Amino acid sequence: MQTLGMPHGTLSLFYIFHFYLFGLIGVISALLFVTRKSPVAAALWLVSTMFCLAAMYILLDAQFIGAVQVLVYAGAIMVVFLFVIMLLNLGQGEGIDVRGVGWKIVAGAIGLGILAQVFALTRAKTPVNLTLPQGYAAEQVAQHGAVAPIAAPLFNEYLLAFEVTSILLLAAIVGAVLLGKQKEARDVA
Repeated sequence: MQTLGMPHGTLSLFYIFHFYLFGLIGVISALLFVTRKSPVAAALWLVSTMFCLAAMYILLDAQFIGAVQVLVYAGAIMVVFLFVIMLLNLGQGEGIDVRGVGWKIVAGAIGLGILAQVFALTRAKTPVNLTLPQGYAAEQVAQHGAVAPIAAPLFNEYLLAFEVTSILLLAAIVGAVLLGKQKEARDVA
């Protein structure tokens, strides 16, 4: 097995290949997600993106986050999205695109600007006071486990935001049901 010398250790060619493969598939799936006219097709491309992110988390030794990514985002949230799409009968795509060419050029320019910022940030030198000491994350996982560092802040400092988000999702589902019922009543009348 061929290895490449990295500052944090050695990574096998198998690992590097799969990391970049899932990254490439994830980026392509995300681009297909935002360019589809059919909401159902877009939702399925979003599921593909979420699975690629989960695979990358697992490759980064964050198995818990990878499992949560599949269960919560690719599973539960996508079921809610598809439920709302089907309830509102948004499955058929529009025949024409109402966005003009000018807006597409503006969106492309903004995308290139964001991409340039990402490249600039990845090339920048990280200040010493923002970096963790060597082996700090592994030491914390050995002391507290892999789930406790995620669960403790989620259910202590961020509990209100977590609950407000769940109420917001519930309100969105109730709103979609009411919109679907109103549309159904108009179609019958």
